[in-house]
Amino acid sequence: MASVLEFEIKEEDNGRKLRDYLKNHIGLSTRLIRGAAVDGRIRIKDQRVKLNHILEAGDTIKIELSKEEDQNIEPEEMDLDIVYEDEDILVINKPPFTVVHPTRSHPSGTLANGVLYHFRSKGENCIVRLVSRLDRDTSGLIIVAKNQYSHMFLAKEMEKNTLIKGYTAVVWGNLKESKGTINAPIYRPTEDSIKRVVDPRGQESITHYEVVESLSKADVVKLRLETGRTHQIRVHLSHLGNPIIGDTLYGNDEEILINRQALHASHLSFFHPRTKELINLSSDLPEDMKSLIRALK
Repeated sequence: MASVLEFEIKEEDNGRKLRDYLKNHIGLSTRLIRGAAVDGRIRIKDQRVKLNHILEAGDTIKIELSKEEDQNIEPEEMDLDIVYEDEDILVINKPPFTVVHPTRSHPSGTLANGVLYHFRSKGENCIVRLVSRLDRDTSGLIIVAKNQYSHMFLAKEMEKNTLIKGYTAVVWGNLKESKGTINAPIYRPTEDSIKRVVDPRGQESITHYEVVESLSKADVVKLRLETGRTHQIRVHLSHLGNPIIGDTLYGNDEEILINRQALHASHLSFFHPRTKELINLSSDLPEDMKSLIRALK
C-alpha cells in the first residue's frame, strides 16, 4: 500500500525551487528530501522531478513515502492492544513486563517484534520507528511511526512540547500540594549507572502533576512530562518523598502490593502528521493498578 504526501502549489510559491519549498515551506528534513529525490519518489504531473525543478502555481507535488526498508528484527506473532491506527501511525497500549525494542539480553518477544509482524501481516512494508518508549515495567500508550515523514514530524512535535504525554501513578504518602510542577535537574552519576539522581549538574527536567484521588496512605497522581529524561517521573516523585509504589529502584517498598512500579502512560495528545488534526487518546489503568488502588482504599 503506497502512502503519498500531496502539496498543491499556491500563487505565492510560483517560481520557487522544489528543494527550497519542501525544506523551508513544508519543513521536511534534508535526509527525507534527498532520499525521495534519489529514489525518484517525487513527482509532478506524473513525471519524476529533480530538486532544482522550478514550481508553477497549480502544480501538485506527490511524494511517495513507501520504500524498501529492512530492519534487523524478527517478526513475531503477538496479541497487540491497538488503540489507534492509520496509514501514518500506530498507537499501542503496551502491557507491563514487555520490553519495547530488542536488546542483547532481550533479542525477541519485544513489542517491536510484534509490531513488525503486524505490519507484514497487513502487507505494509514499514519498519518500526518508535516515537516514544517506555520502561519494561511501565504500561501504556506508545506511538510508532509508519514512515520517515510521520516520524520526523512527531519528533519535532516532541521537541516543541506540543506532543503531550500523560501518565498515571500511584505513590506512597499524600503529596503536600495537590498540584504543582517539579523542576529539578536529573543527573547520571556514572556511565554504567542505571539509577538517576536529582543534581545541579544534571539536565533540566520538568514534570507537572495533579493528585486525582487521595487515599489514606497513598495518592493517585496524573502527570505530564515537559522534558523526557530517563526515569524522569520515578526520580522526581522519589525526590518529593512520594516514590511510586512498587518501584524497587527509587523507593524502598516493605509491602509488596504490586510486582512492578505503579506507572501507566495513560494519555496522548498530538497533531496528526498528515491532517494536522488534534488526536487525543487515553488508556484505562491495567488491572494490577486498579487492584492496588482498591487494596489501598
